[in-house]
Amino acid sequence: MHLDSDHVRFFDASGSRHELLGGKCASLVTMTAAGLPVPPGFAVPTVSYDAFVAQAGIRDQIRSRLACLDPDDVDEVDSVSAAIRDLITSRPVPERMRRSFLEAYRQLQARFAAPVPVAVRSSATAEDLSTASFAGQQDTYLWLTSGEDVVRHIRECWASLYTSRAIIYRLRNAVSDEGLSMSVAVQKMVNARVSGVAITMNPATGDRSKIALDASYGVGEMVVSGRVTPDSILLDKVMLTVTAEIIGEKHAELVPDTATGRLVERAVDEQRRRRRSLTDDEVVAVAAMAKRAERLFGCPQDIEWAFDADLPDGRNLLLLQSRPETVHSSRPAVRRAVATSATPRVDFLLGLTNRTAS
Repeated sequence: MHLDSDHVRFFDASGSRHELLGGKCASLVTMTAAGLPVPPGFAVPTVSYDAFVAQAGIRDQIRSRLACLDPDDVDEVDSVSAAIRDLITSRPVPERMRRSFLEAYRQLQARFAAPVPVAVRSSATAEDLSTASFAGQQDTYLWLTSGEDVVRHIRECWASLYTSRAIIYRLRNAVSDEGLSMSVAVQKMVNARVSGVAITMNPATGDRSKIALDASYGVGEMVVSGRVTPDSILLDKVMLTVTAEIIGEKHAELVPDTATGRLVERAVDEQRRRRRSLTDDEVVAVAAMAKRAERLFGCPQDIEWAFDADLPDGRNLLLLQSRPETVHSSRPAVRRAVATSATPRVDFLLGLTNRTAS
């Protein structure tokens, strides 16, 4: 089967052009080239989405449905979102693309001794900009185990360019839909024992001499979405010493169900809830990796990370994503930004900061 380089770019054999790969994929390629521990995978570049839309003949229909939308009219946005997503998901993936996606999936699997599940992750061109992170506005699909599933979910990621939340975010942040496109990352799924986020500053105060870290058990989606209260830790960025911490409740975790190949939510027992989810050495390792990402990109970073239960100690910390920290980097706007932020972990870090000061 032929691998068409127009439609597939492996992370370790590609340049990191934002307009071709979108924010997430460009970052993954850059981090891979820098030797950071990124799970292997490949990108489906924006030219594939553009060709799909052109061949399906739906670009004008998408543009007309988006015209004159009011971001405060949620019902109208929801209706337009559903119609556009149906336009995309009801069209077949062109056969040339489909064959390339299947071949890339086969080549990715050939890197491992046994088959591994993969994640399919959206990477929009309007994502991870210096002025707006756009984090969480499009879809990610986890624990996929077949090539045909990957092809189908690449198309689902294309459609998620028009989720209601993405449409509203673009309208409210004056991000034009003109030239908007979507890349997709297909990447080895991490069997996360512990995961979370880290910000290379204190998001509650704007203090760039600190690193803020949130951690909980299982896959990090529950941390990012605010569905669990994670452990929250502040470190000195130079010494990598803990300056404050709160042990979160961590009442549940997302873990793989080997029987179904799906993620399931499982209760965390009382003993594990009460102790910190990371060892001292693991806290330092996450913070040090966050500092490397900040040096690489030259500005404060908001990273996602995980410890893979399938890998040995010393090789099990993986960097899943790094994006510019945009909400709290400007110190004069910190208090206003925190007050309006919908990010649960920032509110939790405010509690940590207040407790430290008291």
